[in-house]
Parts: sequence; structure tokens; C-alpha cells
Amino acid sequence: MQSDDTNGGLDRRTLLLVGLVATPLLTTSRAHAQAYPDRVVKLLVPFAPGGTTDIIARVVTSQIAPHFNGQSMVVENKGGGGGVTGAIETARARPDGYSLGVATVSTVATVPAIQPSTPYDPLTAFTPITNIAATPNVVAVHPSFPAKTFQAWAEEVKKNPGKYAYATSGTGSILHLQMELYKSLSGADLTHVPYRGSGPALNDVVAGQVPVIIDNLPSALPFIQTGRLVPIVVASPERVAALPDVPTFKEVGLEQVNRVAFYGIVGPKGLPRPIVERVRDAVIRTLAEPTVRERIEATGSFIVANTPEEFAQEIKTEYEVYKKVVQERKLQPD
Repeated sequence: MQSDDTNGGLDRRTLLLVGLVATPLLTTSRAHAQAYPDRVVKLLVPFAPGGTTDIIARVVTSQIAPHFNGQSMVVENKGGGGGVTGAIETARARPDGYSLGVATVSTVATVPAIQPSTPYDPLTAFTPITNIAATPNVVAVHPSFPAKTFQAWAEEVKKNPGKYAYATSGTGSILHLQMELYKSLSGADLTHVPYRGSGPALNDVVAGQVPVIIDNLPSALPFIQTGRLVPIVVASPERVAALPDVPTFKEVGLEQVNRVAFYGIVGPKGLPRPIVERVRDAVIRTLAEPTVRERIEATGSFIVANTPEEFAQEIKTEYEVYKKVVQERKLQPD
């Protein structure tokens, strides 16, 4: 058999076997990635407009086009089921890069942990791309609440078991399970009032219909800054610059509750690696824009921008943590 002298005496068949010549499949995949995107890409936010997930997604998508072949990434909101309704649509999308989704701790950890019937496996149904940002959560009360500091609030709640209710974005959300973890560790007794997203929950607490809320800081902060909510404690590794006088759960002796929320981009299972890298590159470049960084950090969030592998590990860790909370608290879906 005649050899190919330009390849050191190895024929094409041998080169294919050792991976030194691109196969037609790989060539096609790379070519597709180079052309991608050539039309608008949908980014599905699995919650109603107005919440933190929506805010973070829109900050990024509004500035991504110059880094994305000039193509737009448009947000589509589809709330319901604690984020499951939208997550299902992302999981079932064609793996061509034109239908992506935002994954949160709720959609890939807490809701699957509390609902065994969730129709996707959070560890295998998605292709992690990058975690955009993370944010502290905050416990806040209506101004009429008879306590304005954590110590006073904790004492008031504990001496009145069952009297007070707290609102969240939904059953099985990180907010729900964080408060359940707090209740377990503190012995407090509050009644959970789930909503279909943070927006509706905030509206009712600001209106005084529910006295307490635990929410992502970015969506709650404007109400805190205008005096319509009073912050009590934050779930954060350290004090938040925007709320310098508000302690963290660690400072009040409950470090286990100091878990942050995150907002990452995922595709459906089987999304080709070149497309994963193309999307991540565009997101990272967008996050490097000073105006984008400032807008995200102004909400109280901090940029993460990690690798697909690091994001996959974050998902796995949070799922395992909250699965344990569900088991210990014997929580059930609504």
C-alpha cells in the first residue's frame, strides 16, 4: 500500500484512527459552529417577568449581539411549576443552539429534589454552558411588622408559632427550601405562601397581604431602597455593600443557610461542544463590558462566568444539598 509521504508514511485510514484527520462529522460540526448563529437565538426564562432571573437574563441579552455574529438573543418568559414548565421546554428543544434556557437553583436542584415526578433529570437533561451570576437572598418584612432587626424578628416569630406567613416565588424554589432549612435549625414556625414567581410575591408583601418574604436580592432591593420592605438578614458569604447594616446568616450563627442563588445558561442534552463554546464566549465577552458588569453588580449580584464543567459541578452540589433538606424536613410538593 502506498503511503502518503506528507504525513510521515501514514495513510489516511490510519490518520483517521488516531484522530489526526477530521472526520466528516467533526468537520460539519465545526463548520456549523463557525456559522452559528445566523438567526435570532431564544433564551427561555422559566419565570414570570420582573424577578431576578428575568433581570439578569435581560441585562446580558440586551448587549450580546456585537459578540454573537451580530445576532440577537431574545428572552421568552414561561413561568409555572416553580420553573419546571420552562425547563421542560429547554430540555426538549432541538440541540442546535437556537433554543437555550436559564437554569436556576430552583429548576435544577430544589424543585427536582422535592418533586420526584419532575419530568427531567437535572444532572443529565441539560448541557451546562456557563453560570452568568450569583446573588444573595434576603429575608425582608413589611414596614408594619413589629420587628426591624434579625434578633427581634427571630424572637417575634418564635414566640408566635404559626402566626406569621412568608411568601416565596413557589413551592420547591431555593427560597422555599432555604426558609425550611432556617426553620429546621432555629425551631421557628412560619407558614409558606407560594406564588408563581417573585414578582407576584413581592407585590403582595409590599401591599401588606403577607408579612414576610424571602427573595433574591436584585428583585427585592428596589423595594428595600424605597422603604417599602425592611431587610432582616441575607444569605450571602459576606455582607452586601448595598445593605451594610444587615447581617448574614453566618453572622447570626446559621452559616448552613448562606447559600446563594445562581442564573446560568444551559442548552438541551447533546448540544455540540463547538456551539457550547461559541455561546459561552459571547456571554463572557458581554459580561466583560463595563456597563453590563455595573448593571449586574448594582443589583447585588456578582458575576461568575465559569466553565461548563464548573457549572455542571455547581448543579450537582446544589441538587445534593437540597435533596437532603427535603428528606430531613419530609417536604412534599403541593
